[in-house]
Amino acid sequence: MPTPIQNPAGYAVTRAVAYADVDGSMLPVTAATPLPVTFGNPSATALAGTANATSVVGPYQPALGRPVMLVLTGTWSGSVKVTRSTDGGATRQPLTIAGNAWGQYTGNVCEAVWDESESAARLYLDITLSSGSVSYRVAQ
Repeated sequence: MPTPIQNPAGYAVTRAVAYADVDGSMLPVTAATPLPVTFGNPSATALAGTANATSVVGPYQPALGRPVMLVLTGTWSGSVKVTRSTDGGATRQPLTIAGNAWGQYTGNVCEAVWDESESAARLYLDITLSSGSVSYRVAQ
């Protein structure tokens, strides 16, 4: 229901949200020009497959500011370690948090493992299997 304008003013003060258009000018938010909101890289392709032997898979390019989900399934023994590189995979570092190992698994999981803030970063899975096969999926 609209708010009626009361006398004696005959007008009402309103406030509107606006944002900078591509040329820097103010563009009010309307149904035709909604507030621009992005949720990372919508074209990020999941990294998924099955490993039957020790291998390194990747790279996965994470969207910035969104949790990276890791799913590991199967009947396997060994370890899977998430590693990160900013030089195209030439150097891969294991994930840590507060100086402690992070993103290292010896069983099936489904959890958020990382939240990236650097556009050059890529994630890899270092898979070491002693038996079985592990199916993996890294996605956002």
